[in-house]
Amino acid sequence: MSSTTRRKFLKAAAATAAAPYVITSSALGANGRPPASERITFGFIGIGGMGNGNMESFIGFPEVQGIAVSDVDTNHRNAAQAKVEKQYSNEKESGNYKGCDAYVDFRELTARTDIDAVMIATPDHWHALTAIDAAKNGKDIYCEKPMSLTIGEGRAMVNAVRRYGRVLQVGSQQRSSSNFRFACEMVQSGRIGKVHSVYVSVGGPSGDCYLSAQPVPEGLDWDRWIGPAPWRPYNKGLHPFSWRSYRDFSGGGMTDWGAHHFDIAQWGLGMQYTGPVEILPPDGKDVKLLTYKYANGVTMYHGGGSKGVKFVGSDGWVEVARGYLKTFPENLMATPTQPGEVHLYESNNHRGNLLDCIRSRKKTICDVEIGCRSVSVCHLGNLAYWLKRPLKWNPDKEEFLNDPEANRWLDRPKRGEWKLEV
Repeated sequence: MSSTTRRKFLKAAAATAAAPYVITSSALGANGRPPASERITFGFIGIGGMGNGNMESFIGFPEVQGIAVSDVDTNHRNAAQAKVEKQYSNEKESGNYKGCDAYVDFRELTARTDIDAVMIATPDHWHALTAIDAAKNGKDIYCEKPMSLTIGEGRAMVNAVRRYGRVLQVGSQQRSSSNFRFACEMVQSGRIGKVHSVYVSVGGPSGDCYLSAQPVPEGLDWDRWIGPAPWRPYNKGLHPFSWRSYRDFSGGGMTDWGAHHFDIAQWGLGMQYTGPVEILPPDGKDVKLLTYKYANGVTMYHGGGSKGVKFVGSDGWVEVARGYLKTFPENLMATPTQPGEVHLYESNNHRGNLLDCIRSRKKTICDVEIGCRSVSVCHLGNLAYWLKRPLKWNPDKEEFLNDPEANRWLDRPKRGEWKLEV
């Protein structure tokens, strides 16, 4: 880890200093904080919206030291830098801290050898390139969901994280919520009998963008915001948030909430390392809802009126959403998971789980492979919607069967200098 290099530097600096200097109490670890040499240093990439919330959470951990931010929007960048420095100024005896650098180009941040980990909350079309660059530079990663824009990008991210020995947590934080874990444990423990159907309620696919050109706001590097996506003029309907509706930048509601709920569906089914074998779009006749079929006979539907995810079995059902858990019969949920039943990976703090795994080098609760498989389910549904026909999928080879047209959608060309290289 780069923290080893940092510790050596601090020791060497102390040994070779020619004049006396003052070591602050915060550097020594006062107020419950580890000493500076033992903290996990963070850089934050993409710091508007969810990225800002993630950053606030991470710098609230005593073992974390935020030292850099990166964003193509000057307003976001300056506000984040000020927020980090205010956080640490409150801890210093002098009440003044200026130790957070700000960058337009994320590669300047990831190239720093004194950063241990990064948080990535850019628009979706940047996730893969940013995460792979971070992995190459020895950084552990918190990557917001959906993990990738395409199936091919997801697999490239897995390959990079594994090749460079990094730890990655996908921001599908429902896995660190007790009611989702308990629901999946009930399903896997057989409390509803043999599962035959799952209903997942999320939004629909993204589409083409026909927004008109508008002046680029001052302080926004629009060409860099577009990055690897096909170039188009600025419109306030794209930045700072509404880009999710458009295919060049996101998969719409299918990948937004789908990265949460389809992830839980796969977890409950015990399918988090594989996927469906057939995807059927609604045809207005026999197929009413987007339908996924698994090799074990389970059928999953996009829609169906559930509050979030509903597992239906031969002896009952389990329905789970944020702040909501219901079963039929009702007494199925009356008893916590018992010895002898299935106990799943337990995390009670999604960001804290990443920090634990950075120290232990174990896999996170939403490891890169799980994130890849979960978002692939979302992408497969989108492709069935876009192509308007059934698809046969091989989850082992991650390719469509005898379908060159569909296989061309596994990844997309990148614009300009941007290449997906592991």
